[in-house]
Amino acid sequence: MPKALIVGSNGQDGTLLTRLLEEKGYHVVGIDTFRSDSPDRGGVLTSDIRSAPAVSGVLAEFRPDEIYYLAAFHHSAEDPLIDDQELIPRSFEINTLALHNFLYGVVRKSPEARLFYAASSRVFGEPESTPQDETTPMNPTCPYGISKAAGVHLCRYYRLERGAYCSTGFLYNHESSLRPMQFLSRKIVRAAVNVKRGLQDRVAVGSLSSLVDWGYAPDYVAAMWGILQLQQPDDFVIASGELHSVQEFAAAAFEEIGLSWEKHVIEDPSLLRKARTGCPLQGNAAKLRTRTGWSPQVPFPEMVRRLVTEEIQLSDN
Repeated sequence: MPKALIVGSNGQDGTLLTRLLEEKGYHVVGIDTFRSDSPDRGGVLTSDIRSAPAVSGVLAEFRPDEIYYLAAFHHSAEDPLIDDQELIPRSFEINTLALHNFLYGVVRKSPEARLFYAASSRVFGEPESTPQDETTPMNPTCPYGISKAAGVHLCRYYRLERGAYCSTGFLYNHESSLRPMQFLSRKIVRAAVNVKRGLQDRVAVGSLSSLVDWGYAPDYVAAMWGILQLQQPDDFVIASGELHSVQEFAAAAFEEIGLSWEKHVIEDPSLLRKARTGCPLQGNAAKLRTRTGWSPQVPFPEMVRRLVTEEIQLSDN
């Protein structure tokens, strides 16, 4: 039975990946933030991912075949403003330095393990061209993107200089009903359901014209697994390759429950931290498709339809 360690197991991607791997017959142990939890698999491991000795201890004990580093500190425009004195150290602590603990531990304690690092389209920042692929220069413009770019470089260093099997995925927006409420997709879908039920009248978004490369999260965790099945580690863009505006998303969500978005969705420029001046973030996943055979299974209209259906089910419970 293959063994997988998921770092960041309680988040959207960790939850979906756990389900996928268990369906494939894996023994899965999950670590979330500073604790490890596998209550349904015969015990609980406890580890602080910020501690190199603690991480090495987990790797030596569990000897995973695959490690998925999904832990991230991400500050969205919808969150309360955090001063850089806190934001930047916390971003590097989780997105870069804790990753290093796992890379270092793999080399010393579990050299046969394969590691996947969930990077982000935000490493491209304000790109000069679109779509972006694995050769696009990284030009991050926010602490999240900067710390994720550093994580990519760490993986490349350990891959080239230490012989570790570590692959990275440049993940573009991928949605499910497990998204936290401050994320735009969940915010719009929840608002549509609330408006239908008379619990809410309006929802504010930063810009209706903003373009996003959206995909369905279960498709993206399947890509993570496929990447670790390759003989050689590498970097891969994981994206739908399609751009849709926030207005398109809102229109599809409200139409799904029989309402017109124009009456209920308003723009609030204060929700935009800064205006984007570069090309839109749009991924070219041709390399991933060629190497693994992966392709998105759920197109944009169906994704929105599923998000609305799942949100209704969640609100009924």
